[in-house]
Amino acid sequence: MNIRQLLVERALVAMDAAGLPEGSNPAVTQSTRPQFGDYQINGAMGAAKKLKINPRELAQKIIDNLSVDDIAEKTEIAGPGFINIHLKPEFLSEKLVAANSDEKLGVAEHKVEQKVLVDYSSPNLAKEMHVGHIRSAVIGDAVVRALEFRGDKVVRQNHMGDWGTQFGMLIAHLEDQLNKGVDLEKVALADLETFYRDSKTRFDDEDGFADRARDYVVKLQAGDAHCNKLWKLFIDTSVKHSVEVYKKLNVTLKPEHIMAESAYNGELNNIITLLKDKNIAQESQGAQVVFLDELANKDGEPSVFIVQKSGGGFLYATTDLAACDYRSNKLKVDRILIFVDARQSLHFNQVELTARKAGLLREETSYEFCPFGTIMGDDGKPFKTRSGDTIKLADLLDEAISRATDKLAERESDMSDKERNEVARKVGIGAVKYADLSKNRTSDYIFNWDNILSFEGATAPYLQYAYTRVRSIFRKAGVDTATFNADIIINEPQEKTLALKLLQLEEVLDQMINDATPHVLCTYLYELSSLYMTFYEACPVLKEGVETEIKESRLVLCNLVAKTLAKGLDLLGIEVMEQM
Repeated sequence: MNIRQLLVERALVAMDAAGLPEGSNPAVTQSTRPQFGDYQINGAMGAAKKLKINPRELAQKIIDNLSVDDIAEKTEIAGPGFINIHLKPEFLSEKLVAANSDEKLGVAEHKVEQKVLVDYSSPNLAKEMHVGHIRSAVIGDAVVRALEFRGDKVVRQNHMGDWGTQFGMLIAHLEDQLNKGVDLEKVALADLETFYRDSKTRFDDEDGFADRARDYVVKLQAGDAHCNKLWKLFIDTSVKHSVEVYKKLNVTLKPEHIMAESAYNGELNNIITLLKDKNIAQESQGAQVVFLDELANKDGEPSVFIVQKSGGGFLYATTDLAACDYRSNKLKVDRILIFVDARQSLHFNQVELTARKAGLLREETSYEFCPFGTIMGDDGKPFKTRSGDTIKLADLLDEAISRATDKLAERESDMSDKERNEVARKVGIGAVKYADLSKNRTSDYIFNWDNILSFEGATAPYLQYAYTRVRSIFRKAGVDTATFNADIIINEPQEKTLALKLLQLEEVLDQMINDATPHVLCTYLYELSSLYMTFYEACPVLKEGVETEIKESRLVLCNLVAKTLAKGLDLLGIEVMEQM
């Protein structure tokens, strides 16, 4: 149920009937204070300015043509021309009762299904996943879950880096390790960071090794069977490491979602030929370059986008252009969302401009670069170990579970060790994910263990605990929530405020999907849990003397709060539990 969209549609009809110009924006927003109603239509001011008439008079014309008697108990003009909408409690009650019996909580599917490709995680398989990889994985996965919940067809793609110069170095080192009889799984790739570091040391210091590594790159790109076999051994083991991290992180990426750089290898020559034939790319110092005037610097010099090296080698640029072609022209997707570090903004601007010019991206396909900021330590620098090493993502998650275990040990509980360990896993992983997802995607944020594992404030443990508290009410009442429903009676202001918030889930999900910003869902869930506490204190549920119909009404509200918290957290990839 999207009340805001319903009001937008009705406001547009009213504005048209009132004689406003076509394309006028009704500017419907949620009201910030109860005295201003529940929603406001603010478009009269902007339209009146264009028409050079009194905005209050125009607002009255809109109200005269506004058909909201079935949903609003009062409409009024405030200030210079705001139209306040006060919704009927009966309307809210009806929608809440329907939501309580709906597995999607009253959230409708999109009227027109879109095919959306989401490119996320995309680690470099030359190294183990580190703390910097968490943002793409968890933000992308939350958006994917929300898109599917709203009924869109989602194509997950994990554009893993499995090609390029460093793989010649790794293959040469791997070959030597295997010749020594080293077990690939147990030793050579048990620690990818060490393996990479050792091969890089040999590349820099060992006579003949660098030449051999470069030779292997050429052979690999030419399809040499021996090099390909060694490369495949390395890739398969690296992918296995990544999949284990995704499982622990509760991210829905699977091996079948991998569409790595190497998948486009056969198309790269064709991409260069196309760019040259269309005079988009030209030779410069032996390389093939696209000069983009649209991204010129302050001196008017065009942005330089290299698509092929002077020696004939290809780059990320070439692969990303091939990916555009595959996604837009072959898969025919409506949207492409790419979750990548903000430092790659220029690169993806160059990719889109070049792809549009070359026809590798159709007009119908939107290309949405979704950058994210950096995870910082308390010192304001990128989050690392005390020794300055990059923190492995698997180690970070293990530490989160360990710290959550310690936190839970401080709380009284009759849980078994097995139950406590399971709760610690959910709390630890959830805390790390929520800390990331609750921040605006484009912002840097400081990672602090004490803050993210706190049971107070906007944290996953707080929301998980809020869920368990609501669920405990039904255990005390002896009510089976799976079949429980009743009419909702909204008498108290706290009941109406909570009811309105519950019915705004669809609006929040639409904003999250349109802007690729999971933090709006995080904020919504925290606000919902806070409003629930206010409601629970002001409106007794199980207290003696509460009339049966009022008690049942409030139990339905409690049930909807629990279900909304569980569903919202699930869309963020965070698990709930019945007790903590």
